[in-house]
Amino acid sequence: MILFFGRTDDPPLTRAISAAQDAGLRHLVIDQARTARYDLVVGTDALDGRLTVEGMRVPLGDVSAVYARPLEPPADGDPAARARAAAFQEWFVGWLDTTPAVVVSRPRAMESNSSKPYQAQLIGRSGFAVPETLVSDDPDEILAFRARHGRIVYKSVSGIRSIVREFTTADENRLALVRGLPTQFQAYVPGQDVRVHVVGEDTYAAAVDSDAIDYRYAEQSGESARLAPYDLPPDTARRCAELAATLDLPLAGIDLRRTPDGAWVCFEVNPMPAYSYYEAHTGLSISSALVAYLDGRRAAAPVGV
Repeated sequence: MILFFGRTDDPPLTRAISAAQDAGLRHLVIDQARTARYDLVVGTDALDGRLTVEGMRVPLGDVSAVYARPLEPPADGDPAARARAAAFQEWFVGWLDTTPAVVVSRPRAMESNSSKPYQAQLIGRSGFAVPETLVSDDPDEILAFRARHGRIVYKSVSGIRSIVREFTTADENRLALVRGLPTQFQAYVPGQDVRVHVVGEDTYAAAVDSDAIDYRYAEQSGESARLAPYDLPPDTARRCAELAATLDLPLAGIDLRRTPDGAWVCFEVNPMPAYSYYEAHTGLSISSALVAYLDGRRAAAPVGV
């Protein structure tokens, strides 16, 4: 039995569910919008429990794999229902860290993303180059960093998603704001973005052509982003798979940039990637590879390694 846990309006989750249905796999969807109606009964052994979802009872011992994308549950006006849903989620997420089932991905493995500077050190140890980085709340230090590199970008320090922006002369007028919010600055790296999704040991790469600093938000700046499948060099694909394995992430989204001189720079690793965006624009069979991994099989047509 494969469990899918998350919101049924979340495209990565719904694509994976559809792939499981197409493959005829036995599975169960735990919809975060309905967890107040579900039951978890725990036995004397914390792992010996039973899950009741939509009238279906599943011993936790029968669960072989889980794809978990816990997001913020939908707002509910009933305080009792919210409390029950919160208790369900707290217990279930805790179980994900202890069950012997295959979990994509365990909550504890995602912790490396809660601090971008920390994760950058782990990436550097894997052999990838990382941009020179400054985390600071000192305006003078930031200006000196920009003077040294010419062009710099900035983003949040934490794992909370933020838009990457270039620091310009116009930003100098509000630079004092960093006194209340230490921010991560990095040297600008020219080149082409390549997003690599690692599923197990296989890689699925997409090249991005865009003039935007952060191609994910290209439309907001009146620009465009064009995605296409990319033939990743074998040694780079292998390094991506090794990096994901080091971080204990069966599914990872790795942000690379290929510089004009052919070098590879890694910015960060997303432990819960919204792969659906890349799959929809390139046709890469990431969701099929994911459910094959959950089913204990390697992807039928791996790309890369």
